[in-house]
Amino acid sequence: MTTSTWGRAAFAAGPACLGTYGLIRLIDDEHGPGPDWSLGHLALLAGVVLFVPVFAGLRRMAVRGRGPAARWFAGSALVLGLLGVAAVTVQAGIDLVVGYSSADRASMNELFERIQGTPGVKPAFYTVGPMLFYVGLLLLIVQSAVVRAVEAWRPAVVVAAVAVMAAGLDLIPVGALLLLLALAPLGRRAGTPSAPHGEVRAAHW
Repeated sequence: MTTSTWGRAAFAAGPACLGTYGLIRLIDDEHGPGPDWSLGHLALLAGVVLFVPVFAGLRRMAVRGRGPAARWFAGSALVLGLLGVAAVTVQAGIDLVVGYSSADRASMNELFERIQGTPGVKPAFYTVGPMLFYVGLLLLIVQSAVVRAVEAWRPAVVVAAVAVMAAGLDLIPVGALLLLLALAPLGRRAGTPSAPHGEVRAAHW
């Protein structure tokens, strides 16, 4: 499978992996160390990493045929999204190490408290940092809709997905399904140099 094929597949595989994480989390009643914890966080790690080509593809759609302002805006959104990917990647790595190093949930909680008590760790990797993932995604999909590279309903579905997942971790599978609905069909479009949706040739940003 070529790199471009992997990039197109990521638009479906990324949300699918996030949904897998959410489903595994639902069946893991104790949320403690063990196979469910490890497999779930590996799925989370794969999901966020797969969004790297998703962000890159959305940026290409947002700037195709556009001017410097559009490229600057999309580039800034891409950087924010990638910072979010990095934050969630570190978070998943920490969670995997904590799960591997702990005998039960109580010892996990103790180790989490020590790690997250380190100045800067919690905001960087558990609160503020991960939010940049969603900020970058929303900015890129909205810009793509503004230039009519994607349909106007897709940003609304992405907003709904983010809101659902923010409402509670148990709703991650629902949010991931919404992301799949909004993003999966865009993989082929992001990898081709075809004209934007709606054949818009208006003035460049």
